[in-house]
Amino acid sequence: MKAPGLIRLSTATGRWVVLTTVLGSSMALLDSTVVNVALPRIGEDLNADMAVLQWTINAYMLTLAGLILLGGALGDRFGRRKIFVFGVVWFAAGSLLCGLAPNDLVLVGARALQGVGAALLTPGSLSLIQASFHPDDRARAVGLWSGFGGVGAAVGPFLGGWLVDGPGWRWVFLINVPLAALCVPVALKHVPESRDPQAHGRFDVLGAVLGAAALALVTYALIAPAVWAGLAGVLVGVAFVLVERRRTAPMLPLSIFANRQFTAVNIVTLCVYAAFSGFFFLTALQLQVVAGYSALGAGLALLPTTVLMLLLSAKSGELAERIGPRIPLTVGPLLCATGMMLMLRVGENASFVRDVLPAMVVMGMGMVTLVAPLTATVLASVETARAGLASGINNAAARAAGLLAVAALPLLAGMGPEAYRSAAEFGATFRRAMPMCAGVLVVGSLIAWWTVRKPLAEAAPARPECRMNCGVSAPPLEAAGVVSTEPGRSG
Repeated sequence: MKAPGLIRLSTATGRWVVLTTVLGSSMALLDSTVVNVALPRIGEDLNADMAVLQWTINAYMLTLAGLILLGGALGDRFGRRKIFVFGVVWFAAGSLLCGLAPNDLVLVGARALQGVGAALLTPGSLSLIQASFHPDDRARAVGLWSGFGGVGAAVGPFLGGWLVDGPGWRWVFLINVPLAALCVPVALKHVPESRDPQAHGRFDVLGAVLGAAALALVTYALIAPAVWAGLAGVLVGVAFVLVERRRTAPMLPLSIFANRQFTAVNIVTLCVYAAFSGFFFLTALQLQVVAGYSALGAGLALLPTTVLMLLLSAKSGELAERIGPRIPLTVGPLLCATGMMLMLRVGENASFVRDVLPAMVVMGMGMVTLVAPLTATVLASVETARAGLASGINNAAARAAGLLAVAALPLLAGMGPEAYRSAAEFGATFRRAMPMCAGVLVVGSLIAWWTVRKPLAEAAPARPECRMNCGVSAPPLEAAGVVSTEPGRSG
């Protein structure tokens, strides 16, 4: 096996490495896009209420958001291939348990296990690409990886709908098992091991546990609802901050937030991805419960947003480099807010062409406008050596925002536990929820206009290597400037 950092893309080994990372990352990407369309059938089959549907999404996002920074650190320390393969196996085991779940409690627990696996494999897929390839081929390899990953994200809603309407919702999860069975042996045979020789010291396990516990308590407080859990979540969150301030090697170095633009862009990220997650969660239900679409029809209706991002995100990043990020980060959320308000036209027997498509196209153009510049601005806000950390924090912030939005939005919109069983009740709450999502985007747009200043051409010490972004659930992870390998340890 060729040593890491020396593999050429034109070789058979290079192609195997790309295939391995695409297979692994596609499992997590597919999961982020296919589960929403399966929710009504899951609820019907398991006789579950709205809270179970929320936890089906949030149990996964909770462990993923809480552990993704730790997952990247584990790969650097113990071996990127080892942790990636471990994550793939863990994810597949969680998927199998989801697919076989006899009741809602087992399903929610298995979704939490899936999130742990995703936190291990998601950072590892890009790190393996960067650590394995010769510097001259690295950009092309990342381009292939992100391109194929984008195709996987675009196929997700269609595949999910087809599976739900065909063999059943359980196959939305079971399909990950054969993907993992193909990915693992290829990784072990063809992908060289790599580590960061400078990674040392203890892991911030306490920080990871406190962060995840705070998110879990606040999420429970919003879904239950339960005041005591909210107060406990706040207290645990304060403890998390105190622990991170005192650690010599914290999971989340709070000093990075001293950078005003980095902090501002992460606040914009919170607004944007909270709105996105709430929108896609409720829209997948609205299309099926109220508009009467099949699961496949709902999946196809959601497809334009991802396709537009797949085709145009690279061009959007190039435009932001020329004109600076302020305008894209201001205009993009406003376009998305407009798309969400257009969804208010979608009611019973809604026409796809007349009612759904215009909203999805406007929504997609807004996402195209803002997602790539958002990632670039995060990297531009910090020195090159901290680019990977900055991207990881931004990704985790987006997932945490989505987690809280899915928990809070039904409560704020007055959605009862059986709302998704009634077209009239769900439609009424959907009409209350969409303006809330749009309002959060307007707040994000105003923050971007007031705070983002530096043009990317002047500020950026590191540019995004993932030029093709399909960040529906979170911005793409970057690891720019942190690649290091051990040529003598090629596994």
